[in-house]
Amino acid sequence: MPYAGSCHCGAVTFTVTADAPTEAMSCNCSHCRRKGFLLTFVPADQFTLSSGADNLTDYKFYKHQITHRFCNICGTQSFAEGETPDGAIRAVNLRCVPDVDLDTLKINKVDGASF
Repeated sequence: MPYAGSCHCGAVTFTVTADAPTEAMSCNCSHCRRKGFLLTFVPADQFTLSSGADNLTDYKFYKHQITHRFCNICGTQSFAEGETPDGAIRAVNLRCVPDVDLDTLKINKVDGASF
């Protein structure tokens, strides 16, 4: 069943045409740790930006392979864009998806600080 999310102020909204995940990634890199992300990854064709394209600001760091997209009104990063050998992906911040019960997710820890 599709799920939807948004930034804090609601200017940026999105839908994902996939079942809500049961697992999330928690990374300890300098960026994810500071923002407290719980991420899931979906193919780009399953992600639709419903509103707020004009309110998005980009941020890249480290190898500049991931485009972190955040709302220029409230500052929330609800998703990021990237490429894998299998194609374009979106990293969805599950903290921005109200219908996902974060307490039920299996959390997979990634040692991004060591990359």
